[in-house]
This record gives sequence, structure tokens and C-alpha cells, in this order.
Amino acid sequence: MPDAEASAAVGSRPPDLLRPRGSNQVGMRQFNERVVLQALRVHTSLPKADLARLTGLSAQTIGLITARLEEDGLIVKQGRVRGRIGQPSVPLALNPDGAFAIGIKVGRRGAEWMLIDFAAQVRERHAISYEFPDAEQLLPAIAEHIHRLQGGLGPLAGRTVGTGLAAPFRLGGWHHTLGLSKAQSDVWNQMDLAAEVRARTDMPVSFARDTVAACVAELVMGRGHDLKSFLYVFVDTFVGGGLVINSHLHTGAHGNAGALASLPMQPASAGGALPQQLIAEASLWELEQRLRSEGLDATAAYDDRALQPPYAAATQAWLASASFALAHAIASGTAVLDLADVVMDGSMSRPLLQALLDQTRAALGRCNWEGLWQPRLHGGRAGAQACALGGAMLPLHANFAPDHDVFLKAA
Repeated sequence: MPDAEASAAVGSRPPDLLRPRGSNQVGMRQFNERVVLQALRVHTSLPKADLARLTGLSAQTIGLITARLEEDGLIVKQGRVRGRIGQPSVPLALNPDGAFAIGIKVGRRGAEWMLIDFAAQVRERHAISYEFPDAEQLLPAIAEHIHRLQGGLGPLAGRTVGTGLAAPFRLGGWHHTLGLSKAQSDVWNQMDLAAEVRARTDMPVSFARDTVAACVAELVMGRGHDLKSFLYVFVDTFVGGGLVINSHLHTGAHGNAGALASLPMQPASAGGALPQQLIAEASLWELEQRLRSEGLDATAAYDDRALQPPYAAATQAWLASASFALAHAIASGTAVLDLADVVMDGSMSRPLLQALLDQTRAALGRCNWEGLWQPRLHGGRAGAQACALGGAMLPLHANFAPDHDVFLKAA
């Protein structure tokens, strides 16, 4: 971590030091800077010798790059490590005050704003809840929170590199399920939300589907450190997902890869009704409805009350149904992708996630795996804040991560 003198020095530097590093137009030197920064992000801290070994760059090149990054306030020296053969090594690490980014999640049940530093640690967070977002109220609130988070940095505000927005592609989708009027649905389905946010800030704004952003958070800060490829499942108000292949987020032709909510639960029949989708079985919306039908507070679906009386009976019934639906989705994904690992997370409490993982593993054991290899199911590490955290990582990646598929793994 940087000392007070180093932090003050960073704050005094002009914002133009936070130029994009490593775009195709800039060249190899800046790209190599990004590779070094990525190595430090993955491994937390490394001496120059290990940086050279991991990146394949020469010791001289590493010396030049790290000097430049230190001058720009993006990395800091840590205390000397003694006790090894040869000269004591000096580990280098990302300077948390080197850059900042803001993440925004706009969901069907609430919105969240998050400020993260260059080490991807959360500095400040705000959240609001609602039955369904009202555009006339939410859009001004988005701008207000962006300005508040950036302004709270004081002299470091100029080191904010951008805002990442995480939201459903069609926030007004499935309006019959949500009990919305077509007019309420159309407000959001006809809106370019990213453009609306860009119009309210002078910072660059990146956009990703909400569960894709959650997958980014898991890739960079969670299971992605250990798993090379995985199908990602995020159980929110509506269930969704993402896809990681060879340590790289795979978004698909329309940015919609891993859109598990739309997965049919059974084959279509000639002349029959459309088959039910995963969204109707494995979403917290369905748990909300079960609680509401019992005269209970539906918001308990998102907190520790869900597994406690008088909510537990409805929750257990939802777990039984959702786990089999999720097992079907995982088996279907395995048949197409042949992935060895699946990561599941959600916006519920950690005990409820664990119960869902346990019952889904049991349901997977009852699937027909003839001709397939059953994948391992892991719990996610990013948790309920994954969407906003992943959103905040988008501008950090755009400015400082390698431009192509370079995600260095621990040996």
C-alpha cells in the first residue's frame, strides 16, 4: 500500500497522466505496460525478476516500464523482502490511488452505485430499492450519485477513468411476468440507457448486460483466478449468466452469450403453448411470489430471513424447484460447451446461495449424463454486488488491461 507521501504525489499529478495505455494506435510499449499492470493485478505484488519471468519481457524492459508506471503514480514499491539468496527483492504493487472507476447497476428491484480504486477495492457504495424503476426519478439519481462519488475523491477526482453501467438489455422485458403495463415496459425498452447516462456525465461510459458484468467481476476478482473456462450463473430478480472461455469473457454475436433466463425448460410442441423458460423457475422473482402468496414480505428473498421462520417453508419449496431447473440448464450448457466448471452466484444471502448450490449438486446427480462429463459446480465469490463491481471494472479494463486475450495465471 502506498504511504501518505506517495498518495499526495499522485493526487498532485495532472489527470492527463491517465491516458489510454496500449491501444492499437499507441503501440507495443504501452501494450507491454498493460501486460505488467495485469500481472500485478492478478498476483497482487511481484518483484521485477518475477515480472520478467511471467511476462516474457527482458529485465531491461521491465525496469523501464516499472519506472514509467511508478512515475505516473500507477504502481508503488513495497518493503524489501529479505531471507532469500542474493540481493533483497523489492515487490511492486498497484497503487490503489492510481486510478478510480464508478460502477452502476440498474436492476428491476434496485439500483447500486460503487466507487472502486485501482486495486479494485470498494471505496464507497450507495444503493436504493424500488418495486420497478421510474425513469423520471432514476435518471437524475444516477447523475447525482456519479457526481457525488467522483467529487468525494477531492484532489484525486481527476484520476477517475470512467463509469461502467450494468443493466438488462431490455429492462422492461417479461412485463407480463412483472405485472407491468405495456406503457411502463415501453419506456425502458425504447430507451438507450447508456446514452442517457452519457448525457449526464463528462466521463466515458461503458455498458454491459448486468449478468455479463457480474461475470466480469467473477473472472477478475473471483473464481477466474483458478478456473480457465466456466459457465457463469447469476440468480437475481431474473436469473441470467455469462460465459468465460480460456480466461476471456465470450459475449457472442449480440453480446448475449450466457443468457440463461431464456433457456426453454422443455421442447416446443406443434400447435401448443410456448414452453416455459428458466426465468420462471430459477429466479428470485419466483421466490418473491411464493412469499407474497403466503402474506409475507417478498423482500425477504434477498436477505437472511429467507431461511428463517415463517419464510423457510416457501423458500424450501422454491429451492426444490429452482435446483432442478438449474441442473437442467447446466446439463444443456455442458452438452453444447463441454465445460468442466460452472460458477453460481446471486443477489441472495450467502446461506441461501449455499443451500441452492447443495440442492443443485444433488439435482445434477439425477441428470442423465450419458455421453457427457458432469461439470464441477462452484459458488461465486463476488456476491450480491457482482453486477456493480463488474460494471466498475469495465473502464479500468478499457484503460489499463491488455487489448487481447492476456490474463496471466498463477503457476
